[in-house]
Amino acid sequence: MPTLRQFEYLVTLADTGSFAQAARSTNVSQPTLSQQVKALEDRLGVKLLERSTTGAILTPIGRSIVSKARGLLGEVRDIKALANSAATGLTGTLRLGTTPTLGPYLLSPIIAELHRAAPGLRLYVREGIPDAQALALSRGDLDLLLGPLPIEGAGLEIEPLFREPMHLVGPVDSELATGRIDPAALAGQTLLSLDTRHHLHRQAMEIATAHGMVLSPDYEGTSLDSLHQMVASGLGLAVLPSLYLMSDVGGSAGLAVLDVAGWKAHRSVAMAWRRGASMEAAFRLVADHVQRSARHALGLTAD
Repeated sequence: MPTLRQFEYLVTLADTGSFAQAARSTNVSQPTLSQQVKALEDRLGVKLLERSTTGAILTPIGRSIVSKARGLLGEVRDIKALANSAATGLTGTLRLGTTPTLGPYLLSPIIAELHRAAPGLRLYVREGIPDAQALALSRGDLDLLLGPLPIEGAGLEIEPLFREPMHLVGPVDSELATGRIDPAALAGQTLLSLDTRHHLHRQAMEIATAHGMVLSPDYEGTSLDSLHQMVASGLGLAVLPSLYLMSDVGGSAGLAVLDVAGWKAHRSVAMAWRRGASMEAAFRLVADHVQRSARHALGLTAD
């Protein structure tokens, strides 16, 4: 009978495409991992991988089995979480993924509030690229995901939380910072953004297209702080979230929020988890605290 550990080796190998990397990820030697995957093939009676000097490629039946194995391993993790939870489900460690354009400016006070509400609940926060984290959530590598919509992934429950205004900012000495701006005045202005993997880049691209702005390919920020610094130094304009501009961590030093007539840019933020997860009560508690804290910070009234 195949073992869960063998399926874990196979799934990790599928993710990395490399026996060496998969062995490191699963904390075993490469020969051990190779032997166990071969034993799994023997027990199932099918060839799962095409082996080569450059790595491993799944066969068609291998891809199908990996897909099933992911779900199986996720269910096992949920069973373990359920066994370790109290009757309320509000104990244990939750792995929360979030985007670096949101988490650092929102989560600190929320984590403190959650600790008071559920002392047995711990949050392990991991920042990353939204699309990669949605995949990690579907695979069971994360329990929760906080990020901008759209969040796409198989079998996910998605709970919209709030809409956050996005502001166009420039350096404090910008000629555009002297009063109300006609949108036509933005034509030809340089717009800075994060790299293409971020939702913020896609939104910046839409804004640049709508206003005839030039999205800079030469200066892509690695964080909101780097965008902040580039704008303050006069390299161009940028679109920054309200929570960042209001926070002690980020802020607006050296920046001017531009008053563009008719400006209504925003992003919708949601929390996601795997549908049917055993700790849904804990997930909804976290989502409720995030929603209330964000809406309070943004001065929004309850729906």
